[in-house]
Amino acid sequence: MMDWTDRHFRYLLRLITRRTRLYTEMVVDQSILLGQRPKLLDFNPEEHPVALQLGGSVPEKLAEAAKIGEEWGYDEINLNLGCPSERVQGGGFGACLMLSPDLVAECMAAMRQAVRVPVTAKHRLGVDEVEDYRYVARFIEKLAGVGVEVFIIHARKAYLKGLSPAENRTVPPLRYEWVYRLKQDFPHLTIVLNGGVRNLEEAEHHLARVDGVMLGRAVYEDPFVLEQADSRLFGLAHTPTRLEVARAMLGYAEAQLERGTPLWAIARHMLNLFKGQPQGRLWRRWLSERACRRGAGVEVLREALEQVCRGTQRLEKADMVSESKEQAVS
Repeated sequence: MMDWTDRHFRYLLRLITRRTRLYTEMVVDQSILLGQRPKLLDFNPEEHPVALQLGGSVPEKLAEAAKIGEEWGYDEINLNLGCPSERVQGGGFGACLMLSPDLVAECMAAMRQAVRVPVTAKHRLGVDEVEDYRYVARFIEKLAGVGVEVFIIHARKAYLKGLSPAENRTVPPLRYEWVYRLKQDFPHLTIVLNGGVRNLEEAEHHLARVDGVMLGRAVYEDPFVLEQADSRLFGLAHTPTRLEVARAMLGYAEAQLERGTPLWAIARHMLNLFKGQPQGRLWRRWLSERACRRGAGVEVLREALEQVCRGTQRLEKADMVSESKEQAVS
């Protein structure tokens, strides 16, 4: 989820769920080797457990980038083998690497030799016309042969030509049964299902057949999809409210603004914080119109929260009056 799952969004999610594993957006190995590492790799200690997702296809470069990621404190290094965008294909990595299993095995082996944290693979079921259960099973078997133990499987193939990245997330049919079968055929491996999962109810359904479930855009569209993840999946008594999370983000935003971070870099991830709630549209409109302005301060978030609270209080009073009238009639 390029440009979405940055450190600010991950911090927001960590206020909602403490135990789920968070993944960075894909970071190209060359960018880490030559770029501004603090900007690319810094994260908040509260984000643990957090995995660094890499993009690349040169074993030596991936190994070095993985080592830097481990030194930076990441709990896992993940190689993206599922992104079908033309820009990623142009770099020779992402989903197109599924057509080169020997090279992928070399990359994974080099990364594993460079670090002590787990090195995992995120991939599709196939690419273009290569859509065969035996092919993806052999692909997994080859990577398992160099020590890979965790596979995050997007349960559909990718088209390298003719479909946009967005269409590649919806047009190719989902084949959950293939992922289930992979778990049956490789019981000693950790198989995580990805693709099309919208809520915890669906996740729990899949968890009866696989070891884990990854949610992506459904969480970005409404972060509170994970509201009960800790209590339902991990037995942890942690079910925060939207108001509590919003208030906690005020302090976070204030600290980030003091470091020179523009408010919009944080607020854009908060637009859907009250999605589906009575004051959700007001919250979203307030932030959209004001948080993107140059020099916007934390008062924009504070004012938006006050608007939501006042609107909620008005609704509660209206409900109480309505209930009183009903009781009087009865």
